[in-house]
Formats: sequence, C-alpha cells, structure tokens
Amino acid sequence: MLQQSQLPLTNNHARLRALHFDDAAPYAAGTADPAVREFGHLPEPEYTPASVRAMIERDAAPGLERGDLAVLAIANAADDAFVGSLVIFDVRADSAEVGFWLHPSARGRGFASSALALAAEFAQRSGLSTVTARTAADNAASQRTLESAGFRAGTTETATAPSGKRIDIVHYELPLS
Repeated sequence: MLQQSQLPLTNNHARLRALHFDDAAPYAAGTADPAVREFGHLPEPEYTPASVRAMIERDAAPGLERGDLAVLAIANAADDAFVGSLVIFDVRADSAEVGFWLHPSARGRGFASSALALAAEFAQRSGLSTVTARTAADNAASQRTLESAGFRAGTTETATAPSGKRIDIVHYELPLS
C-alpha cells in the first residue's frame, strides 16, 4: 500500500504532492491539450475545473487515504505551481504502475523525469520493489522520458487504455533498490 504520510516529496526540480482544489483549473486546461488527449488516454472524455474538484473528492483523496491509488500533482519545486499529473495505480503487495502527463508549457524542462524519480522514491518508501509503466508505441517522448528515468522497455502488445481505446503499448519496468 502507498503511504500517504511520505508526501509531499521534492527534489531540485519537481514536487510530487496530493492534488489541491487550486489545481483544478490548470489540470482541466492541461487535459484539453491535443497531445494529452492523444497519449494520456484519460478515463474522462473532458475535464472542467468542477469535474476535477469532484474527481479529487471522489477518487484522488480517498484512493490516497486507502493507499491503493495516488492521483498526484507534479508541481514546480520553485513555486509549487501545478505543471502536470502523475498517477500511481494497480497497487499490489510489491509493485504499482505509474502514468503521467504534463501541461504543454512545462514540457521539455525536466519535470516528468524528476517526477518519475519522486514516484520511485514514494513507491520504495511505501515498501514496493517495482514500478511499471505503459506507453503508446508511437509516443516517443514518453518512451525517452521513461528510459531516462531508468525504466527498461519490455514487451509490446495491443491493449485497452483507460480511455477505452485499443492501442499498441510498450511495457516498462523499474526495479527499486
């Protein structure tokens, strides 16, 4: 189980923390980005600030409290401004899966790889030994980010994304030491 008490975590670039209601507007704006729509495969077809606040109350806060789901904010370490989201899900006794997306204005600035390092630290502090990820086979940017964060590529298969769409995905794994 994920240990909520380990959050927030901060490194020299990013902060990984629980979502706040103040994150609702930038979260909704980020999910409207065409690249997030294409590659994020988010479970909802559209997000508004009100629907994000409802998701925080209904899913994010209770999941973090239970320790089986972490819908988190990726924030700029310098000012705590929301720059994207990282989700840890499918939590098992020794592993969990991670997914992430960034607001377009935050891309290419190292936030994703910094947030993945923090997610690995969070998982390890929670007693997990492996973090996995999946990404679309045609999402080269996500693949580069995962590999730069130490994830190793594995098999490719056709699967159903959280959006319900069938896509070719590449599996990744990061053993935690």
